[in-house]
Amino acid sequence: MNQTLADMRRLQVSSGVVALALTVGAVVLFVVGDLWSTILGVVVAAAALTCIWLVLWVPRKVGSIEDLYANGPLVPAVVGTVHPRGVTLLSLIDVAKPGHGPTYALVTRNIPVRPKQRPRVGDRVPSVGLLNDRTKRNRDDTWEMVSLMPVEWGTRDVAVHARAEAQIPDVEWQFLASRIDEAEQIRTSRAQRQVLPIAELPDELR
Repeated sequence: MNQTLADMRRLQVSSGVVALALTVGAVVLFVVGDLWSTILGVVVAAAALTCIWLVLWVPRKVGSIEDLYANGPLVPAVVGTVHPRGVTLLSLIDVAKPGHGPTYALVTRNIPVRPKQRPRVGDRVPSVGLLNDRTKRNRDDTWEMVSLMPVEWGTRDVAVHARAEAQIPDVEWQFLASRIDEAEQIRTSRAQRQVLPIAELPDELR
């Protein structure tokens, strides 16, 4: 299952449940009829509306899965760490916005694995970069929200995976392989990414 879609749906469901609870709370407060309860009811109702807005906003902000695959850059990712119920992927992504010079970062994402999968550290997982800002007011040179989505979440076709892997330059795969030991450190960092100084990049990526 596409974990990006699952995460989006979980957020929508959670927001919907909270909105329902807040709505019930607001109604109760309005029924009480006291000044304090009416004021508090207005505040709670406003919070409920915010949650409802979030339910509608999430799919518009994220976009459809088809759009994410079509518009996102193809990026290399490798299995950096194997856990009991999943793996940590380590990816190399250019996090610079259009019009700015390349700014590469090592990015991690935890993903589950299917029951019969036997992933190994170093396995290649061609992916698509997910790049976005939390708000349109952001004027930074790099994207605020950076993640990745494996190609295999969109299709199980082995030929598609092979073509995606072949389209990614060998220098990027080799560079990732040389940085696998950093996957756990980056995974446990707050941003789950590490911007790379230009001096650390291969000449082909500078």
